[in-house]
Amino acid sequence: MRAIFKREMRTFFTNPVGYIVLAVLFGFSGWFFYNNNLVGSEYGMGNPDLSHVFMNLFEIVLMAVPFLTMRLFSEERQRKTDQALLTAPVSLTGIVAGKFLATLLLLFIGLSLTFVFAIVVSTQVSVDWMVFFGNFFGLMLVGGLMIAVGLFISTLTESQFVSAIVTLAISIILIFLEQISLPLFDVEWIQSIIKFLSLSSRYSDFTAGLVYFDNVIFFLSFQALFLFLTVRVLDRRRWN
Repeated sequence: MRAIFKREMRTFFTNPVGYIVLAVLFGFSGWFFYNNNLVGSEYGMGNPDLSHVFMNLFEIVLMAVPFLTMRLFSEERQRKTDQALLTAPVSLTGIVAGKFLATLLLLFIGLSLTFVFAIVVSTQVSVDWMVFFGNFFGLMLVGGLMIAVGLFISTLTESQFVSAIVTLAISIILIFLEQISLPLFDVEWIQSIIKFLSLSSRYSDFTAGLVYFDNVIFFLSFQALFLFLTVRVLDRRRWN
């Protein structure tokens, strides 16, 4: 797993996609902070509420993650190097975990600028650190789920474009499932299932600084599910 992790991190920083995604995350987060917490704030310099920054970053992460995951396995198939990878002395779980953790670390780096914003604000006023860490942790959990989805989709096609589009579509459906589905169903038990599976309502708890154990388990379980499916697809391809 360590070898795959190092390989993917090296690839991210020898490939323009990694730099572009980091530049987009840094650029937009700085812009949102400037508009919401500096000149755009009714409180003036030092508005302690960074929630709007994370709220806007949520949409950027939604768009950026598919571009990080689209090449993880699709490129291997396109270049015909996937068989060499699958027959390498590394377990399939190690391969998937290495790629997943490398992408998750890149996302963490892309969001790390928000810590600087919080420190800048704290020099002027008191920061609600529970809300800040809830927003950051929640966004990382959602991003991790999207990465797991992207990894799975990337194993199903050798087209990076198709991988990115399908990952984005599935992520949007999962996140906005409640808003899309509830108006269509009046059956109580179906609505209960939809609300249980709704990512947006669970994520909203984090934005208020409320880190519930069941929400954390929910996101981690779905990440594990898609990573498991990814391993199963790779295992089937290896034996075929």
